[in-house]
Amino acid sequence: MEKNWVFRQHDEHQVSELESAASIPPVVAKLLVQRGITSSEDVRSFLDVKLTGLRDPEELPGALEAARLIYAAAKDEKRIIIYGDYDADGMTGTSIFYRCLKLIGADVGYYVPNRMEEGYGLNIEAIDRLASQGAELLITVDCGIASVEEAAHAKQLGLQLVVTDHHQYGETLPDADVLVHPSLPDSDYPFTGLCGSAVAFKVAWSICKIASDSDKVSPRLREFLLTAVGIAAIGTVADVVPLLDENRVIVTHGLISLKQRPPEGLKALMRVAGSDKKQTLGSEDIGFAIGPRLNAAGRLGQAQLGVELLTTDDPDRAVSLAEYLDQLNKNRSSLERSVYLAATKQIKENYDVENDPALVLAGQGWHPGVIGVVAGRIAEKYHRPTVIIALDQVGVKPGSGSGRSAGMIDLHKAFGECTEYLLKHGGHAAAAGLTIEENQLDAFRSAFCDVAQQMMDEQDRQAEVIIDAEVPLSQLTLQTVQQVEQLAPFGSKNPRPVLCASGVEIADGPKRMGGGDRHMTVKFKQHGVTIRAVGFGQGDWVEPLDQIDGPVDIAFKPVINEFRGRRNVEVHLEDWRKAS
Repeated sequence: MEKNWVFRQHDEHQVSELESAASIPPVVAKLLVQRGITSSEDVRSFLDVKLTGLRDPEELPGALEAARLIYAAAKDEKRIIIYGDYDADGMTGTSIFYRCLKLIGADVGYYVPNRMEEGYGLNIEAIDRLASQGAELLITVDCGIASVEEAAHAKQLGLQLVVTDHHQYGETLPDADVLVHPSLPDSDYPFTGLCGSAVAFKVAWSICKIASDSDKVSPRLREFLLTAVGIAAIGTVADVVPLLDENRVIVTHGLISLKQRPPEGLKALMRVAGSDKKQTLGSEDIGFAIGPRLNAAGRLGQAQLGVELLTTDDPDRAVSLAEYLDQLNKNRSSLERSVYLAATKQIKENYDVENDPALVLAGQGWHPGVIGVVAGRIAEKYHRPTVIIALDQVGVKPGSGSGRSAGMIDLHKAFGECTEYLLKHGGHAAAAGLTIEENQLDAFRSAFCDVAQQMMDEQDRQAEVIIDAEVPLSQLTLQTVQQVEQLAPFGSKNPRPVLCASGVEIADGPKRMGGGDRHMTVKFKQHGVTIRAVGFGQGDWVEPLDQIDGPVDIAFKPVINEFRGRRNVEVHLEDWRKAS
């Protein structure tokens, strides 16, 4: 689908003033001004990210009360179970709590529901089973804030319940002993973008302070917290929360922690992912190497193994688990590709993507563990809100669906408007899930498309590439790109800058590459300078690029590629068009 190229505007005078006042390179000044950072003081806090930028955990709504209750339960030798979500955010948060409570001598275990059999969040059957096994206190991680019925059931059984979460909640909050959430009603916590593992980290930090009887924690607990920052960074990046404010602090220092003091499991996982050889780690290493391998375990119903990897101190077990998760990720990739091909076939046969407001695709036998990833890929490709539904092959169980908004609508609200056709739904504005009976599929599809139509303006349907600046390829020196890297860590709300170059020639390629030929590589040349470009997930660009006769304009993200100790500039291709 053709995209509209939109160039960010900036005030050259403001850029010049910031460059002089903050003593920063021109390209960095321009990118900072475009991000609304216009004073030298703001520049210092943005570029020089200090660990002291984290707010005291006691400021987070419910954190101190939760820490006190959990610490008292540990000292009273109560059986504590951490009930985590099955994605990377839930796994990392669960491991943070588990490591913390083990250090203070608690009787603690963890439970992660099976994605396919139990679905998201607390469920009554699991609560009953855990209670029968002696659980006295449940601590949720990355779930529970919408579990009103389940919380009431836990209370009836005499269980204590601490809910730690960051998701959207409904009109009624669960009746738990303590709720920990960055945006509880009547809360004035200044940053509501924390993910589940960051919330868990804050509570664990408060527990460490109580255990040390001081704001300054003991050396052993301090070492744990420094390691936990690295674990929380994985959840933060993998959950695609805004990399601003405290999240920027967590990820900046977490990446350093992962390099300097990774626990055994992460050390082994980074080795199989090839991240261990890098001089420094970036958020992309989490987003494309570490996070997907953890998420693969959850998507294929084996999230318990992801938590075990994050908590084991046995080097041999760590290696075995890392290799197994790596294989699961390969299996996940194969399943994902088969669902993606089937879904795109449905689009070609049944949809007019230029005019239809949304896509609702369903298939029997589609693996429910990969439909969220496929929904994201299709939503990005066609720039339409997309829901992918995995239907039961024999039609006995309800279908499981996952949606992505393409940044166009509030999915959580849209599903709420269609609730009469759904058994269950929940999630965020950008990503949400649902459960549906197959006989309600057509009615839901019609209702959802109507809601999407009402939520969108006409201009929303045109996909855009936001471009920060135009540069000739000759300016993409190692020194310049290193200057751009000062704005890292990159991610949601702080994206890697997108640049463009006009009138470049195709010097070599394009060629397909990677598993399933999903990706593309090509070399571009301009004024005697040649640079390699990679189009991730853009293997379909090979044929149309091959047919181009003449120069093209390219939009791209500049990166530094490390290979066998050498560092070179290459670009990740975002879009291209025939030069006018």
